[in-house]
Amino acid sequence: MSEAVSVRPWRARARRWGRRLVQAAVVAFIVVTLASFGFNALTRGHAAPPPGQLYVQAGDVRTRYRVWGTGGSPIVLVHGAFENADMWEPLAGALARTHMVYALDATGNGYSERRPPYDAAHMGAQLVAFIDALHLVRPVVAGHSSGAAIVAEAALRDPRGVGGVAFLDGDALLTGAGQRNPLPYLLLDPYRTSALRLALRSDGLVRSAYAAICGPRCARLDDAGVDRWRRPFMVEGAEKALWQMLRAGVVGLPTERVAALRALPMRKLVVYGADDPVFTKASPYETAALIGAPSPTLIPDARHLAVISDPVPIAAALDALAR
Repeated sequence: MSEAVSVRPWRARARRWGRRLVQAAVVAFIVVTLASFGFNALTRGHAAPPPGQLYVQAGDVRTRYRVWGTGGSPIVLVHGAFENADMWEPLAGALARTHMVYALDATGNGYSERRPPYDAAHMGAQLVAFIDALHLVRPVVAGHSSGAAIVAEAALRDPRGVGGVAFLDGDALLTGAGQRNPLPYLLLDPYRTSALRLALRSDGLVRSAYAAICGPRCARLDDAGVDRWRRPFMVEGAEKALWQMLRAGVVGLPTERVAALRALPMRKLVVYGADDPVFTKASPYETAALIGAPSPTLIPDARHLAVISDPVPIAAALDALAR
């Protein structure tokens, strides 16, 4: 009898604590949800692109682009995932001494019109149309990271219109990275919108992500540098496009399509940061062999943004390719 009496109060206390925990969870859910809706409403405004941008209609995409140089053979630079044309300033400045240098924002990124699908076929067609729209004569096209797939697609679509192809820290392959990834959709609205906007508004987080991928030889981002990387994600339509791109995965091409470059009689170049954490040590050699390029150029101690940390040797390699 005494044992039954002692057990019942313990069970009653457990039930009371269980109810309190459930009530606390419900209250926390309501508070977080209301706070998320409120934060999203307060941050609903969109940033405007910086003034003075250049645009051209490239196929079905109103395309923002940049230009450096006053003469010489043309080189077109294509960024990778979640990058934009502004990232090319260090490399373009080095190339502009002897070349006309162009960089565009692939659809879904930067300040170009956001028009799906966000895949290599659409972006490659945009690049071909961009070259045609600006009347460029057989430019060298260089793609960074997943931008390698875009320049590869463009070269395969219009081999007579492209004078050479360069892969910069990219293999152009459709690896399935992020493809059909449900993670961005597990965090539903309003929470994912709040999480994205909080992350973008954290200068420290933007600087830390940049430093991790660029490496110790890259200067710390100043306030203007943070804005260059952050602002494209805050313009109208950027959030919707970002979730669509995350759902689609990293842009790439099937292995057999990338290998088709080997048969094209054009100049090819492969450049990698020697310490690029995105790829294996064998990737530069495998990429060069796959597309029929000479032995890759490796930039000592450079990471995934070698185009920023080490523009001079990469400019020299591209200049040799263009000449």
